[in-house]
Amino acid sequence: MQRKLDTGFRRLIVWQEAKKLTIKIYVLTKKFPSEEQFHLVSQLRRASSSIMANIAEGSAMPTKSHRNAYYVRARGSVVEVDNFTELCKDLDLFSEKEALDITDHCARLSYLLTQLIKSS
Repeated sequence: MQRKLDTGFRRLIVWQEAKKLTIKIYVLTKKFPSEEQFHLVSQLRRASSSIMANIAEGSAMPTKSHRNAYYVRARGSVVEVDNFTELCKDLDLFSEKEALDITDHCARLSYLLTQLIKSS
């Protein structure tokens, strides 16, 4: 029996948005200079993928307090991505438009996570 891909955490809009942000970060950081490979590239990719992972893991927790602990960590990773985006913009690694797109995406994710925390 084949499992549907739209079950569990995959059905959560907040996880879907986190996945979109992670893909966006991977695509944008491909163009970074090689000396940033183990610095900003690594930090941004780990922080963005951490958002997805914490949402997924949190969704499987048995109690509201356990779930919310993961969702709060995910929200912290959103702030981390937002922070590094600001630095990348200042270092001309992201254009103004790219940085604005990411920060807007982070704001949406933060809002969705806050709503999820309130409702779970």
